[in-house]
Formats: sequence, C-alpha cells, structure tokens
Amino acid sequence: MKKTKEKCNGKDCFLCRWSEPEWLPFIAENKINRHVKKGEAIFREGDKIEGIFFLFAGKVKVFKRWTDEKELIIRFAKKGEVLGHRGFGHTGIYPVSATALEETSLCFVPDTFFQSSLKMNPSLTYQLMLFYSAELQDAELRMRDLVHMDTKGKISDALLMIKHQFGNTKEGFLNIHLSRQDLASFVGTSYETVFRIIQELTAEKSIQLEGKQIRILQEKKLKSYTLPSVRKA
Repeated sequence: MKKTKEKCNGKDCFLCRWSEPEWLPFIAENKINRHVKKGEAIFREGDKIEGIFFLFAGKVKVFKRWTDEKELIIRFAKKGEVLGHRGFGHTGIYPVSATALEETSLCFVPDTFFQSSLKMNPSLTYQLMLFYSAELQDAELRMRDLVHMDTKGKISDALLMIKHQFGNTKEGFLNIHLSRQDLASFVGTSYETVFRIIQELTAEKSIQLEGKQIRILQEKKLKSYTLPSVRKA
C-alpha cells in the first residue's frame, strides 16, 4: 500500500460527504491518500488500530480467519463506504481483515482526528450510526440465512446480493471479478460445492459463465431458491 497524490472528489468519500464545509480544510491536512493493488492487504485481523479508511474507488473484501487457510467473508465494500470502523472500541485492534479485490484508492484518517471529526460534525456522526445499523441488520440476516438455507439457496442469494450492491457491467455481467473461492468464503461452504452448484445453475440457464464473469439470466429462478423473506435484489 503506497501513498498517492490522488484526490477524492468530495462526493464519493464518506468522510468528506458528511462533514461540514468548514471542516474540509482540516480533513485535507490530516488525511493520507493511499493506493492499493489487487490482492494487497489494507489491514489485518489483530493489527493495532491506527485509524479508519474511506473507500473512494475500487472494491474490497472484509473477512475473518477460520484457520490459517480458511476465511469467512463478512461483506464486500465499494466506493463511498467505510473500512476499519469495526476496530473502534476497547480492544484497540482490528477484529477483521480487508483486502483489495481490484486496484483501489482510499483515504486514511488517524484515530484521534477521526474522533475529533465526529464531535465537530453531527451529520457525520449520524450517518455513521446509520451505516453501523444497516451493517448490523445485514449481518443478522446473513446469520439467519447461513443457518436456514440450503447451499443452493445461499449461493443464489449471494449472487443476487452482489448484483444489488455492484450492479452489472454494460455487457450484463456482475460488476465484480469474484473468484469461486471468494464466493465459497462468502457463503460459508467449500470451493468444490460452489463449483458444483454454479454448474447446476448454468445447466438450468439461471446464470451464464464467461471465464470468471457471471451473468444472471433468471432472477426469479434464483429467488425461488432463497427464503421467502430474504431481502430482494
């Protein structure tokens, strides 16, 4: 991860978007812009907290380790979202890891300055509270789904969630390059199981594959495999 002179436009950065105009010069003085390559770690589980990250370009996976070789992806993040906020509290360490899925640009804000920003910008504090709340609700839904849905339902729901979050490319594929292993880590199953279910969904023409890219052809079919009350994509 290297420092860069690249600047956010003030609209795609969570911190700039919700801070008072008078506070923006202080942000400019205290933030550090960073560029991260695909596959590079932004922070690791167990690292000491030094600050918080705001994503203004790229895509990131946030995950916890099961073992030295396995991980559970908690969520995916895109531009405009926050990273590292789970670490704030009494432990003083990041409880999760974050890794770039593609070339990614962020701004890093030291812990002390971020806390000052929250005190001086009520809108920022309020929006961060809403962000925490939405993330908690999503986490609770995913916990329910992982327990009650079968594997085909979990994978179908994951594909719909990803489409809802990232949209499609102009060619109609999901707008994220996601490995089968990452998809397996997101739904809490094995690579082999994901491979088998993906082949089944392809054979029944619910999805279409082109390399690592996936196009959803029948949303209703995928939704039929999920729980009735699962959020709609």
